[in-house]
Amino acid sequence: MSPPEARLWVRLRARRLEGCKFRRQHPCGPFILDFYCAAARLAVEVDGESHNDPDQIAHDRRRTRWLAARGIRVVRIAAVDVRDELDGVLAFIVRVVRERTANRGGAPSTPRAGSPGRSPSPSPTGR
Repeated sequence: MSPPEARLWVRLRARRLEGCKFRRQHPCGPFILDFYCAAARLAVEVDGESHNDPDQIAHDRRRTRWLAARGIRVVRIAAVDVRDELDGVLAFIVRVVRERTANRGGAPSTPRAGSPGRSPSPSPTGR
């Protein structure tokens, strides 16, 4: 794992993020997902600078479409946001998990008072 991925994993592992269960380096078809929450069918990808390359952008889009066709939502978080805005990144992930599990009829644990922080700037485009 890259340093930003390792930093995020410390906060996601062992249901530390409000009871949400995540797996790291989860295989899905021909792809390996950085982090995956099965209850929410959510893939969290931490993107470094290499993801700004046009060929990588095209690959990421194809990958996101493939996963979406299988009901998996992909959120991309810039590595710099994990480094500089970790609390906001975590709050964003919790919100997405809750939205997705609410639509499926299940929900992880109840949020603690004041837990949502600033929202990071992950790409909503699913790039």
